[in-house]
Amino acid sequence: MNAPLTPAQARATAAPDAPVRLREIPYNYTSFSDREIVIRLLGADSWRVLDELRAERRTGRSARMLYEVLGDIWVVQRNPYLEDDLLDNPKRRKLLIEALHHRLGEIEKRRSGAPASTLDHDRDVKVGQLLLAARKCVAEFEQHFRDTWDLRKRARRLLARHTRDDNIGFDAFARVSHVTDATDWRVEYPFVVLSPDSESEMPALVRTCVELGLTVIPRGGGTG
Repeated sequence: MNAPLTPAQARATAAPDAPVRLREIPYNYTSFSDREIVIRLLGADSWRVLDELRAERRTGRSARMLYEVLGDIWVVQRNPYLEDDLLDNPKRRKLLIEALHHRLGEIEKRRSGAPASTLDHDRDVKVGQLLLAARKCVAEFEQHFRDTWDLRKRARRLLARHTRDDNIGFDAFARVSHVTDATDWRVEYPFVVLSPDSESEMPALVRTCVELGLTVIPRGGGTG
C-alpha cells in the first residue's frame, strides 16, 4: 500500500484545475471538502480569496479562527439534533452566536493592529473581503433559527387541519431517518416529514406544502 500524500504533495501532483481536498475546517464528519464547505457558506469568490491567502499564510492563527467559525456553523447545519437543541435553547444559541462574532472580532483586531510598516494592502483587502462574507454568513445563520421557528409554527398549524398532529414530523429523528432512500449520501435534510393516514389526506397536504413554499418529495419504503 502506498503512503498517503501530504497536502503539499497533493497540491503538487493534482491537475492545475482540480480542486484540492484539504480538511482544516473542524467538526467536519461529512464527505464535503473544505472547498465545498467554504463555497456553500461564503461563496465561490471567498474560496478563491481564501485559497490565495492560504498559499502565503504566516502564523495561521486568523485562518484557524475563521475555520472554527465555519466549523461551528457547518456542524449545526449538518446535524438536525444540534439544530433542534439550539432552537429549543435561545440562551445556548445566543452564546454560540456571540462566540462566532468574538472570533471574527479577534481576526479584525489582528488585521487592524498590524504595524503600518508590515501592512500588505492587497492582503488586507482580501482579509476584509473574507470578514465581510463571514459576518454575513453568521447573520444568516442567526436569522435561520428565527425563520425556522416561525415557519415550523405556521406549517404545523396549517398541516394539522388535514392530518393528525403526530403525522407531522419536525423532530431530528424523523428528518434524519428520511433524508435518503437506499443510500447514505446526505446532501439536504427535509424541513418536515409527513406520514398521512390515508391517500385522501394527500391533496390538501400537497396544496398546503405549495402554499408554504415547500418542495414535495415523495418517499417509498426506503428500498431505492
